[in-house]
Amino acid sequence: MTRKLTLLRHAKSAWPDGVPDLERPLGDRGRRDAPEVGRWLNENVPDLQLVVCSTALRARQTWDLASAELATQPEVRHHAKIYYGPLLEVVRDLPPEVTSAMLVGHNPDMEDLVELLTGTHTTFKTSTVAVVRTGLEWSDAGPNWAELITTATPRG
Repeated sequence: MTRKLTLLRHAKSAWPDGVPDLERPLGDRGRRDAPEVGRWLNENVPDLQLVVCSTALRARQTWDLASAELATQPEVRHHAKIYYGPLLEVVRDLPPEVTSAMLVGHNPDMEDLVELLTGTHTTFKTSTVAVVRTGLEWSDAGPNWAELITTATPRG
């Protein structure tokens, strides 16, 4: 069985004074870019079944704006491990019946996870998406577990 994992770094955030990192919202550019991410996902990853999103506000806002562009809505879960780590545990804990999942999170964790899983370094600017594919179980995720299929940085 082939499994596909899509990784999305949140769109560009704002840096308001006195706001804790977890509560930083999207900036103007992020609000423009996130729907473009959704359109790209709708065209390139239409089979998403499950999205695990960081609990950080900017990640949740990114997903809300992106998902509005999808023809079908996957199940969404919010998980603090996407913010605090480790991401590899989140991948290993994905339900075995799911064949297409996505993590919405942060850097440098997204870059590090792609490099660990595929052996390929990828630069994750805000709104960058990477798609990896494997024939192995989620629970087996680790070094060189998957191949990098594509990356994109949709912008509005």
